[in-house]
Amino acid sequence: MAKDKQKKHEAAEATAASAKMSRKEFEKELAKLQVELTRLQTWVQATGARIIVVFEGRDTAGKGGVISRITARTSPRVYRHVALPAPSDREKTQLYIQRYIARFPAAGEITLFDRSWYNRAGVERVMGFCSDKEYERFLAGCSRQ
Repeated sequence: MAKDKQKKHEAAEATAASAKMSRKEFEKELAKLQVELTRLQTWVQATGARIIVVFEGRDTAGKGGVISRITARTSPRVYRHVALPAPSDREKTQLYIQRYIARFPAAGEITLFDRSWYNRAGVERVMGFCSDKEYERFLAGCSRQ
């Protein structure tokens, strides 16, 4: 009996995942979510909280679009978008995470990172954006931190 329930649940999830939302429904849901993001912004400012949100994924996965939607109706004084370029020659000599720590939020801020500092171990290695030596150095640095 439990297996039948599980199969029904999986079938319902598959149907829900494949169903497309109309543009009108999407805009209505988006408006609700943007209200919640504004409430979060107010709470973060009032409490002095610091929040980091990391968006991971390959290029053209939709990270930038989601970040744009989040920041469209929120204050740039609270929500900051960080998409780091390739490291400079100086940054290449530092611990990889140093580039990110410098951009961590202060009290009352939310930082949205387009990829995390773990990017070196994933996307950069797979796409050939770092050498084997840089990759090994990164992993060695992770184990020391």
